[in-house]
Amino acid sequence: MQLIEVPAKTGYVWFRQGIWLFRKNPLAFLTLFFTYLVAMTLVSRIPVVGTVLPLAFIPGIAVGFMAACRDTVAGKPVFPTILVDGFRSYGGVVARRLVVLGVLYVVAMALVFAGSALADGGVLFKVMMGSAEVEQAEFANSAIPLAVLVALGCYVPVSMLFWFAPVLAAWHDVPPAKAMFFSVVSCWRNRGAFIVYAALWFASAITVSLGLSALLQALGAADYALAVLMPASVILTTMLYCSFYATYRGCFGVQTPEKPEAPSTPAL
Repeated sequence: MQLIEVPAKTGYVWFRQGIWLFRKNPLAFLTLFFTYLVAMTLVSRIPVVGTVLPLAFIPGIAVGFMAACRDTVAGKPVFPTILVDGFRSYGGVVARRLVVLGVLYVVAMALVFAGSALADGGVLFKVMMGSAEVEQAEFANSAIPLAVLVALGCYVPVSMLFWFAPVLAAWHDVPPAKAMFFSVVSCWRNRGAFIVYAALWFASAITVSLGLSALLQALGAADYALAVLMPASVILTTMLYCSFYATYRGCFGVQTPEKPEAPSTPAL
């Protein structure tokens, strides 16, 4: 394992590689995404601990999705069971490390929402947990927009800690604390590329949302906006998840076995 520094323009390469990877096996990736959503919905219904378990599983699921990307690049078939690859394929030590990272992620997210509560008294947290509802008219006059900005600001260091930590713990035999440290260092060294990468995905989300909304409005089909925007959002989110693997390959230069001949642009 080696930490690589890349120029800011590499963020555009990661963006395109995520789209390319999704296009190699869209059905498999969409199946994984829906399987994840259904599983987490069922888990969230467990009394008492159901609100935190989905967060605790995120590091382990992240390894599974990375494995799906790796196998897709290698030309191997991908099945929904790969989502639990991190917990079953690398031994008990790795499974325990992912559990530890999951617990730490829950704690980190609690701190994020605690920071947002300073801005709105905890309303955003209640909305996210489904225990409160805010009407659209009330939203503009509430402190929730400020709380969202505070939460996003607090989440940046959290995302840096956990961006590469799960895959480093599973694939490189790195203990949780060191994995989080290496993750932060890699993200910071390549902050220019990550800024470009994040800006491109944000711009894509806004463009798709506003573009489709404007098109439906022009066609007089605004009532069907949700039916159109939801699938588009799912596809874009799945592409984003695929691009996570591109950032890993770009920052650590890891070569996967059985790599098929990749297209000229973009290549992983």
